[in-house]
Amino acid sequence: MSSQRPTFKPYYQDQIMAIPPTLDELVSKRHPVRIVNDVINRINIQGLLDAYKIKGCSSYHPQMLLKVLVFGYVSNVYSSRKLETACRENINFMWLSGISYPDHNTINRFRGVRLKEALRSVFEEVVKLLAEEGLLSIEDVYTDGTKIEANANRYTFVWKKAIHTNKEKMKAALKDIWDYAQSIAKSEDNLPDPPDLTTIDSEKVRATVDKLNRVLSDKPSVNKKMKAKLRYVTKNYPEKIVQYEEQEATLGDRNSYSKTDPDATFMRMKEDHMKNGQLRPGYNIQISTSNQYIVNYTIHSNPTDTRTLSGHLQQHEDSFGKTPGTLTADAGYGSEENYALLAAKNIEGYVKYGMFDKGQKKSCGDKKPFSVDKLHYNPSQDCYICPMGQEMHCIGTFSQKTSAGFRQEIKKYQAKNCTNCPLNGACHKSHGNRIIGVNKQLEIYRNRAYQLLNSDVGVAKRKQRCCDVEPVFANIKQNHGFRRFMLRGKEKVSIEWGLLAIAQNLRKKAA
Repeated sequence: MSSQRPTFKPYYQDQIMAIPPTLDELVSKRHPVRIVNDVINRINIQGLLDAYKIKGCSSYHPQMLLKVLVFGYVSNVYSSRKLETACRENINFMWLSGISYPDHNTINRFRGVRLKEALRSVFEEVVKLLAEEGLLSIEDVYTDGTKIEANANRYTFVWKKAIHTNKEKMKAALKDIWDYAQSIAKSEDNLPDPPDLTTIDSEKVRATVDKLNRVLSDKPSVNKKMKAKLRYVTKNYPEKIVQYEEQEATLGDRNSYSKTDPDATFMRMKEDHMKNGQLRPGYNIQISTSNQYIVNYTIHSNPTDTRTLSGHLQQHEDSFGKTPGTLTADAGYGSEENYALLAAKNIEGYVKYGMFDKGQKKSCGDKKPFSVDKLHYNPSQDCYICPMGQEMHCIGTFSQKTSAGFRQEIKKYQAKNCTNCPLNGACHKSHGNRIIGVNKQLEIYRNRAYQLLNSDVGVAKRKQRCCDVEPVFANIKQNHGFRRFMLRGKEKVSIEWGLLAIAQNLRKKAA
């Protein structure tokens, strides 16, 4: 019986090739790296070339470095050190870089410095190229936002409320010492009236402390407790109030920021593994998409989507010279300010308002049968009819500002006699006659939005939004593992997200 032996393919590790293969032959013809190479070769990168000085030693070509960075973000390689290693060991990176070996400092400096002013133009060129190929539309977009954690310490923070509390304590301590000084002052001390401590600043605190020291320093009758308090105030308060003023200037209209990345605001993230609602420093990323391609992106330190639309649309207009024709978004953008903005820019907005989804249900009015929107309105007499048939006439128009500074006009209507009404307590909870506030302009905007959203086009856009803009965030965060920025500061975070946006578009094109 003959013995059988396994058969192996030839293996000659030290064999010399007569004609060695080129790197191009080793890269698959349908590999995404070829899409990156082709697109970067076709777009205009003059803005990036202008970032380099004429004098000095030679530099790596920015086109090569841009290709390496973009393909790194396409293939989930975000670290500059890993990109340096890839350029030496990965066939695809070696082919893309032309067997150049930029070190991690060169890559990081290119990403953080050279791309600061030029990346937006590169992204816009990629979008325009894809639009010319018919892959996306700049006119018809879907907008949404997500929060991504900043590269910042989660436990070194500054809160506006804490600053306010500490300043109130300072005012109370200064007033306490001043009252004590007045109680023991002699007539010849000529102690003036107490300073106005309604608001305090560094000059007022320093002047008050200096005056208290002059009055109390030479008086042996001052008790030890008050002397110790004055010493503490003199040593700490002038320095602390300057610190608080600097922190308030950094805060602006925000409620918090991280000490390690002052541009990052503490926000509530969806990735709450501890289930305790812990706030973490992050950025609010806004994107507009078309066919799952990113058309526009902006970075915001404000955690709410409502106040981001104005800046986002302005960026779209700056990038492409015009605003989109239609915009579809969820209820997070459904405010009077945003509806007015869309109307002013002649944008057909398929934007939900807060109660739109609940209003689609038949049982919506069962829980609140006496709400304002259920009351009958008589336009000829400008009055509402309460559930018992009473007329509620207008008692005045009031103006109020939102947190964003947008002015709203509210008309108030009051019932005549609710005292003996059998529905008193069920219709409203106030002690006197029922008063309702109605924003007429917002009602007009909501009625218009309701008609658009329930039209055939609106229904189609509502369905499309869920599978257009939201999967882009899911793909970047879940499939490609990007859940935390690597760079610090809003400018560098914008660069990093810009690279992610270009990578998303090229991945989609390669698919």
